[in-house]
Amino acid sequence: MSFSRRKRIFDLVLTLLACVVLWPLLLGVGLAVWLCDGRPVFHGGERMQSPTRAFTLWKFRTMVPEEGDLGVTGGDKTNRVTPLGRRLRRARLDELPQLWNLLRGDISIVGPRPPLRRYVEAYPALYAEVLRCRPGLTGLATVAFRRREARLLAPCCTAEETEAVYCRRCIPTKARLDLLYAARQSLWLDLALILRTFWRE
Repeated sequence: MSFSRRKRIFDLVLTLLACVVLWPLLLGVGLAVWLCDGRPVFHGGERMQSPTRAFTLWKFRTMVPEEGDLGVTGGDKTNRVTPLGRRLRRARLDELPQLWNLLRGDISIVGPRPPLRRYVEAYPALYAEVLRCRPGLTGLATVAFRRREARLLAPCCTAEETEAVYCRRCIPTKARLDLLYAARQSLWLDLALILRTFWRE
């Protein structure tokens, strides 16, 4: 059996177990978002599974919607994050709806975080390599760089500044970590990264 097939079975088994255990939490968080922040409860954003294939990544909504919102979240968007949204993000509970993406096979449990189309189009050669692995819910870059990325982007006051910092200081480092994962990937490494993700939160 190929590694990709074994990895897909691994993902499905863990995702189905998570669905059985976490469905009350899913309902509870969804109800909290609806009561505290109103509709929509979910936020769907376009992400890239490969350089040519897009999908909708689902999260619980944590921000006040704004027309034409583009790019990653930095300090320029802080005032749009709701009080409940801040708590959900801190605990990563906003990502629970991605269980649906896992079941569909849009993402794996472990892999590079799925990028926005704008970055794939801006750096096609880089993402052609990174997206050889199916994107993931967590990964080496998430475990090793997530907090550093948040610190780099937090002081940004405009969308332009956020974009510049993300492209210059975040994308290259995350890509190096994603490619390191791709070179060494195994189910044991996936399990270690899953445990590290929960341990760090």
